[in-house]
Amino acid sequence: MNSVTLIILAAIIIVAVIILISIYNQLVRLKAQFKNAFSQIEVQLKRRYDLIPNLVETAKAYLKHESEILIKVTEARNQAVSALQASSADPTNGKNIQALNFAEQNLDRNMAGLNLHLEAYPDLKANTNMMQLSEEITSTENRVSYARQAYNDAVTSYNIALKTFPAVFVAPLVGHTEEGKLLEFEDSAQIQSAPKVSFNL
Repeated sequence: MNSVTLIILAAIIIVAVIILISIYNQLVRLKAQFKNAFSQIEVQLKRRYDLIPNLVETAKAYLKHESEILIKVTEARNQAVSALQASSADPTNGKNIQALNFAEQNLDRNMAGLNLHLEAYPDLKANTNMMQLSEEITSTENRVSYARQAYNDAVTSYNIALKTFPAVFVAPLVGHTEEGKLLEFEDSAQIQSAPKVSFNL
């Protein structure tokens, strides 16, 4: 081998190593960003979970004969807390994120049921504590939505990086094998089905 061939071979190896390092660093950075985005949503979900027992306690006096809905909300909240704790331990684990999605969907369904029951009690809705809690919960829901969008954007960026060339070949070699899972608190099947409207009297 002459010196020109050795120089070309060395240049190719150096370029390949630089590309591998660059891809690895990009994947590490994107994964760290989506873990950080998850920690932001975790803060907002914890705040939401902390408000729910206060809401239930305030509603208890008015919903004496409908305690079943309060029990369901409390159980759904506790399941969501457990799912969040598991997800917080490893937000890159798709099964944990999926469990959190299901727990949040269940909690949302039960909270919607509670809200329907609350509509029947104007005195409760006018209660100062209830109005303040409702306002705080609404504010927290908005923060959860914003944080969830930021998390989903970070996960999408990471997932796209995993699938692009040449990262698609490099990622498995450097331990980036599992795509991040999106947080979809809404029931996608329910959202996609058109609402049924009837005008029969």
